[in-house]
Amino acid sequence: MTHSQGRSALAVSLFAVVPPAGLGVAGIYTPPRPPIREASGGQISDTLWCWCETRTERGSFPCKTAFSLVSDPAGIKQALLERTDLEHLSEGLEGRSHNPVAVLFDSLLRPDADFGVSMESVLTWRREPNHYIPHLVLGKGPLGGVWHSIEGSMFTLSLGDWMELPDLPFRDWMRLKRRCLRNDRAMTSDIANYYQHYARAKGLQGHFVCGTVVTSVRRVSLDSGAENQVNVSTDNPAEAQALRPSTSASLFEVSGSSRSEDGSEKAFRILAEKVVLATGTYDSPAWLGVDGEDLPFVHHTTSELERTLEERETGLNSDPVLIVGGGLTAADAIIAAHHGNASVIHVFRRGVNDPGLIFNQLPKVMYPEYHKVHQMMTQQSCTTTGPYEGYLSLPQHRVLAFTPDRKCIIEDLTSAEKRMFNVSKAFILIGSNPNLTFLPDCGRPLAINTELPVNSKRNPLDVDCYTYECVQERGLYALGPLVGDHFIRFLQGGALAVARTLHKERQDAQFQIDGQLLIS
Repeated sequence: MTHSQGRSALAVSLFAVVPPAGLGVAGIYTPPRPPIREASGGQISDTLWCWCETRTERGSFPCKTAFSLVSDPAGIKQALLERTDLEHLSEGLEGRSHNPVAVLFDSLLRPDADFGVSMESVLTWRREPNHYIPHLVLGKGPLGGVWHSIEGSMFTLSLGDWMELPDLPFRDWMRLKRRCLRNDRAMTSDIANYYQHYARAKGLQGHFVCGTVVTSVRRVSLDSGAENQVNVSTDNPAEAQALRPSTSASLFEVSGSSRSEDGSEKAFRILAEKVVLATGTYDSPAWLGVDGEDLPFVHHTTSELERTLEERETGLNSDPVLIVGGGLTAADAIIAAHHGNASVIHVFRRGVNDPGLIFNQLPKVMYPEYHKVHQMMTQQSCTTTGPYEGYLSLPQHRVLAFTPDRKCIIEDLTSAEKRMFNVSKAFILIGSNPNLTFLPDCGRPLAINTELPVNSKRNPLDVDCYTYECVQERGLYALGPLVGDHFIRFLQGGALAVARTLHKERQDAQFQIDGQLLIS
């Protein structure tokens, strides 16, 4: 089986709360140079300079810059370039992300990855504790997010190497575990275990508080007499030290509930100067908005399909399962139903040869299972008879309604003809939206189009592309699908931008303090 949902869901349901500042990255080439005198206090700093080559449409050019890394707010991604102008370095870079810093980081970490070339990163890593930024990460489930909620035998859409995090090669970890990749892709269970191992190997567990549900994030004024109440337990003494009242005029109040080991729940409330949103989009499946969609036999996730197949509630002789959707999640469901001997009616709006259909964009050799599903969609439609028993493809159709007696009304988009089918269960697999109910008006005031709901593809959060700070809310940052980065390889660039911004603010604040001391 394969998996398409959650491919960018490393940090799903995770918040990074940065209270009232690691690993370090250095270039592969370190030329001799004199020490650099920093402005703050006139101290001598041994800055490490790196030469790298950046490719653009205009060719290649050498880039000399100082590299240093700060652990990012989610604790499981890295950042670099503490003193560098990211806007300058990202100029001219193009890739599979619309965010230039994400492309920059990916180009340095995985050179020429999109050309099918496996090259070593031009970056090396070192720990720099003096650049540590205190932070706390809140998440509903175990560390690793949505990967733990997916059937473990599914394969990732992305290549295994694209799922790795800095300074811990995924292939090396797989080799130690005596696991292997299939067509360079990994099982989702391996990804979940790898992310948990990464946190242990890098000593990041103390930053994570699992079993927490955030219900509200809002700005509060310290003038109102708010006190910093921290009721979330953490094993990291640095976090307890960091979560103290700040001198800022206003802070973010993050509140919700946490689940203890004995299953009991208690409310918590945290005040923080900065909040980083990394919730992904897996929590809120999209709906069609048709009559009867809330009936008990209509579902919006694949988990119920897995349960149905395990309990053998359907078969070739029972009413078919209806699967709605033309993406890879729907394809995963079709593969599962086919292996479980369940009959399937497959409804999707596009034509089978539409260039926008994802199956027409995937290499056949690398994704043979999806190519097989596309074959079924093409050869076993309502107008053709193919060799795939128990499967019916309805391209360019849409669902109009469901009825309580388990019937579904479907319309042909080309002829407007309506047909009725008996179904045992229906699965609407047309994507998902971020769950931002903890924000005022579900985050709409932060989106590019404030009149529409937040959508990771059509209406993401409006952020500065070089800092990832929300344009409409200073101090609030967003990563991953919330800003249009749907792959883990690009999500890490967002962590770079956020960590660099936080580090720069701390440096600027310290510089002002030092300047005031000198004047006095």
